[in-house]
Formats: sequence, C-alpha cells, structure tokens
Amino acid sequence: MLSDESIAIVGSGFGGLSAAASLGAAGADVTVFEKNDNVGGVAGRIERDGFRFDTGPSWYLMPDVFENFFAAFGTEPTDHYDLVRLDPNYRVFWRDGERADVPADPAVAAELFESYEPGAGAALERYLEQAEEAYEIGMNRFVRENRTRFRDYVSLDVLRSARGISFLGTMDDHVADYFENPRLRQLVQYTLVFLGGSPHNTPALYTLMSHVDYGLGVYYPQGGMMAVVDAVEAVAVDQGATVHTGTEVTRLSPTQGGVELATADRSAETYDRVVCNAPLAHVERDLLPEGTADRSDGYWDSRTYAPSAYMLYLGVEGDVDPLEHHTLLLPTDWDAHFETIFEDPGWPDDPAMYVNVPSRTDPDVAPDGCETVVVLVPIAPGLEDTPERRESYRESVLETIAEDAGVELRGRIRTESTACVSEFAERYRKPQGTALGLAHTLRQTGPLRPRHRAPGVDRLYYVGDDTNPGIGVPMCLLSGQHVADTVRADAREGLLSRIRP
Repeated sequence: MLSDESIAIVGSGFGGLSAAASLGAAGADVTVFEKNDNVGGVAGRIERDGFRFDTGPSWYLMPDVFENFFAAFGTEPTDHYDLVRLDPNYRVFWRDGERADVPADPAVAAELFESYEPGAGAALERYLEQAEEAYEIGMNRFVRENRTRFRDYVSLDVLRSARGISFLGTMDDHVADYFENPRLRQLVQYTLVFLGGSPHNTPALYTLMSHVDYGLGVYYPQGGMMAVVDAVEAVAVDQGATVHTGTEVTRLSPTQGGVELATADRSAETYDRVVCNAPLAHVERDLLPEGTADRSDGYWDSRTYAPSAYMLYLGVEGDVDPLEHHTLLLPTDWDAHFETIFEDPGWPDDPAMYVNVPSRTDPDVAPDGCETVVVLVPIAPGLEDTPERRESYRESVLETIAEDAGVELRGRIRTESTACVSEFAERYRKPQGTALGLAHTLRQTGPLRPRHRAPGVDRLYYVGDDTNPGIGVPMCLLSGQHVADTVRADAREGLLSRIRP
C-alpha cells in the first residue's frame, strides 16, 4: 500500500517510534529525525556515577496495550525486557502522619478502604466494577478505534456504549458518589496526574484509570522505561525505519505532492508525507510558514496545558526505607495544589509529590549500597524557574520528604540533576514548559483534541500526546498506530482517485 511512499517522522517519542514501526510494516520508506542525541523524547535516561535515572515516564501501566503493539510485529514484550509486577502498587504518606500501602490485590484494597470508612470496601468493589466497564467501553469503542471526528462518535455502537459513561460530570463529583473520606477519594483519583488534569476538570470517563491501577496491575520493566524505548525502536528498525539522532528539523514547507523538510545540518529533502511527533504548537508556530495551518489566531494560547514538573534525580548512599518503588506524599487536602496549577499559577506551598525508587526492584540502576531516587512535584506550566527559586524549592522538597516519610536524603547525595519548566520548554519544545501536553479536560478529550491530519496542510500528520487518544505511553503507542491507519487511508484514497475514470 505504501511501497512507493517516502515518509519522514519528526521526533522519536513513543508515538513517533510506534508510527515508524507501523508505517515501515506497511512498506513505506521511513526516516526518523530526532533533535536530541537519544530516541525516546521525554522518556530519556541519565547515567552518572553508576546510577541510572529514567527522566520521563516511570509507570508501566496497561500491559495489554504493549502486548498488542508487539504482537502486531510477531513479537512480545518479554522478548525484549523482563516485567515485574509490583505489590504494593504504591505507598502513600499523608502530611498529618497517616500512611497506607495500596495493595495489588483489589480484595485486599477493599479491606484497606473499609478500615477508613464503614461500607467503603463494598463501595470500592462497585466503583471498580464501573471502572472496568468504563475501561472496556472506553478502550474498545473510543481509544483502540481511530475515532477523531465528531461523526465517528455517532455510530450506533458508540451511542449504545455512551449510555454507560457520563462525559459531562467531573471525576471529583463522580468519586464523591462512592466515598466520603477525602483520603479514599485521593486514592482513586491520583492517577489523574498521568493525564495532566485535576479532579475538577477531568471527565468522569477517566474513572477507567482505576481499573488500570487495580484491575490490570502496576509493573516495572527491568532496565527502566528506556528498556521499552529501546524495544520499540528495535521494532521500528526491524520494519525498515532509519533513525537519525542529533538531527534537528528546522523547517517544514508544503509542496506540490509532498512536504519539504530541512534540518540544521542536512540539505532540504522532500518527502511524500511527514508525521510530526514534536509538540503541535511548536510545529505550527516554528516549523511551518506563518499562517499555513488552518487554526484561529491564539488557538494554542487558549489551550489548557498539563502540569510541568520540578524534578530531582538523586543518587543516594545508603537505604531509603520506608520509601517504596512508587511513593506518594500527599497533603490531606490537595485542592490548594491543583489551584496553583490550573487556577492561580504559582509554586505550591503544600505540594503533592511523587517519589520513584526503581532500585528497590532493579538493583542494576544503582551501585551497591546506594539507591536511585527520582522526585517529581507537579507545578503550573509557564512558571519562572530561576536558579534561586529552584534551589529554594529543592530544600523545601527534601525537608518534606524527611518530615513526612522519615527519610533524610541530605548529606547522602552522591550525584544530582534537576529539570523543570525551562528544560521541558527548551529541550523538548513543550509549550509553556508542560511536561506532558494538552490536559485531558472535557474540551480537550476525544474529538475535541487535535486530529492526526494537520488542518489545512496536505500530507502532514500529527502523532503523540497532543492528539488522540492522549497522554501516556500506552496512548502514544496507540496514536502511532492510528496515524499509520490514517496515512494508509489517505494513500488508498489517492490511489483510487488516480485510477477512477
């Protein structure tokens, strides 16, 4: 179908690599251009002094999506990396001294919930039944299918499915129907951090994430998420894709029957089609000629972006008990933190934070007698992160970990790196320095997210977290498959139009 097509892919995040694999399998001549020295986009790695840090995603969720991706190419995840199922899924420390382990077994999780609120165990069972239904409907009818237009949502099977899901309510209102205890509400809503939203602006559809957590399980790929990046790249290369790292695309120019692509160190070349895995705002503002994309003035400025992040990558001497592989440190009332992200942007005074210690599961990521620790604090995109502000916040974060989890990291740090708004903006071209992309608000979900076809630009396509299905590694893998389907459909239509009398 695509044997005569040359296709360039701008960016090598999970979406770009997935698209490269699928388009290569369809017979296209695929070339991937990555501005940084390593593939993976935000999913990168720091290696220093015997420590290894995943710089981006660190949760392996929705294993079925990975299995289906690799199966499409005659392989499976375990051919590339070993998976460990975590138990507990994560540990939580609340600011008032309360602590809880959230177990992998939903039945044991129900006992935990019951200990906080009479009847909450049974409520969790009902909630997870509804979450599983939402997952099956959402994934099978909306996510796995390449539905990007409003008309795709009015087919009879979709309308039948929509009866079981409320698109209009918020997660906060939905969860309140099941639980009164604020801690329990937090435990079933924390996954919103992976979608870049808050309980107050994310549709109740995303209750399906609780099934992802409790029903499908939380895993860790030995070697970290970069082991998954390497595996997806290997599949793409096996399908014929050529990957150029350290090669920044500087210009895209639509031409008759193709798109001209220029890089900083190579002469411009024209490709039959181009798929962009770079942030869409960057593509339309910086790479295309002004006014090329058919969007209204100020479109990208009016979008709601997912949080940025203050990141600490710490190589620590000695143990870090009682931190788990995944640990959450939460204020008892987190509304103020979400307000500083979405309503009144500022550095949170009482933040929710996430601590990842992969060395608890994978001893190869740290030297003997040491631990690899990554700290993430979601913050508003667009904040000014001066060196003075970052240093001050570092002290606040380390003090919070010492007080809330009882783990003093200061004085034991062998190596340290940081990332914040400016790194996401400069290294990854993320608008406003978001760490993720467009948030999953009601107005930026489903057909209201940007589509795979660039508006007004023939033969230019988009893939990744700004498009359908959205944010997260599994979603980006699916996005790559969806954009390949879209390209194949356009190529087929073009062929038909040429042979029609």
